[in-house]
Amino acid sequence: MRQRRLSVVDEIFLRTHRSLGTPIALQGLWRTADRIDPALLHAVHAALRTGPLGRRVVRPRVPGARRFWQRNTRAYPLALTDRPIRTAELMEWADAQGADLDPEFGPGWRLSAVALDDGGSLASLTCSHALADGRALVLAADDALGGTSLTSGDSSGPPAAPGRAGISAAAPDSDWADARMQWSIVLRGTAGALRRGIPDQPPRVSSRVGTDAPVLTHSAVLQCSVADWDGAATAQSGTANSLFIGLTANMLWASGFQPDTIDASLPVDTRDEPRVDNDLSMTDIAIDRADTPSTIREKARAAYERRMSSPGGMPEELLQVIPDRWAYALSKGAGERDILCSNIGTLPATLRTLGPHRCLGVAARAIHPGLTAAHLPRTRLSGYLCRIGDDYLLSLVSLDPVGIESSTALTDLAHQALLESGLRARPW
Repeated sequence: MRQRRLSVVDEIFLRTHRSLGTPIALQGLWRTADRIDPALLHAVHAALRTGPLGRRVVRPRVPGARRFWQRNTRAYPLALTDRPIRTAELMEWADAQGADLDPEFGPGWRLSAVALDDGGSLASLTCSHALADGRALVLAADDALGGTSLTSGDSSGPPAAPGRAGISAAAPDSDWADARMQWSIVLRGTAGALRRGIPDQPPRVSSRVGTDAPVLTHSAVLQCSVADWDGAATAQSGTANSLFIGLTANMLWASGFQPDTIDASLPVDTRDEPRVDNDLSMTDIAIDRADTPSTIREKARAAYERRMSSPGGMPEELLQVIPDRWAYALSKGAGERDILCSNIGTLPATLRTLGPHRCLGVAARAIHPGLTAAHLPRTRLSGYLCRIGDDYLLSLVSLDPVGIESSTALTDLAHQALLESGLRARPW
């Protein structure tokens, strides 16, 4: 039986669960106009338990071999809160749904729902970033809701194709064989890098220094019609994506960020077929105060043709054969910039309803459970954009407790940036 091995990207996110970096969980949110039938949620929960999120990480017995995935149908019970909360508190509730996720020793995902005082409900699907990236979480939800059927990520599945960012290479049958393959790649690649001369690394801006004191992030979700958003982008000779990036940068400047240039990290979906993996790579652009959606469009187009490289020109597999703390030190902050702009894309039509319940909106984003001041990243503001039906959902997470002191302040910054582009949006 072939084992599906973790990729380099999987292991980067796995290390964050061991306090080596900023903790990250992915979250999908469904807001409905009426109360969700608990029986429906139990059925979705059962489908998720046996679906592609139902897996855990297993350590190999041989040094140098990659960790691998094993089926895991154990899950947290469906968490239902019948007592309504105020709609003003819904984002605070959503932020709390990422606690205690563990992709290695415990369940790595959670489904929960709460009643709202406007007569509706909010449902949340949260998973460790080690299990899936944003697009993968969407695919897993689509699978559980009866959309595109996916093969579960278990150890009996076929090995992934080699040479793709964010997924495992074809894995040998045994830990010994995998270790031999990994060490061979690392030694050949390192020798080649040394012959060429290790390239200079770009200057790295260190993470903010802090203590183990907990840090509260601030969140906002705003909903805007596709027609209005696309119209504003076209009016500025940009795209929906370049407008999104520009808006996020303008919010950071409006919060008091002083430098005239903002570096933006842009995740790139690299999957060539629907599958639940961390199938992504990263690129970046520099945004100046004079930039517009038009100029950002050109910068992003060029950036998508290149990717951030492994440390020092060494093979990225090096990060999988050395101790976790060394790997963390080598890759620390590599994908972090001043802002993160993740365009998750168009969501499947299946997600527009939960059974008979019409969704007022569906949002996708990342949250940071258990974040401390010592693990604040360079990133100060993260933005996530997705489209469902006739609406765009803009999700924002602030990691700058000084510049953006509350969720209300974040929502106000978003409203002002949108108004400057001739847009109005409905906050959740």
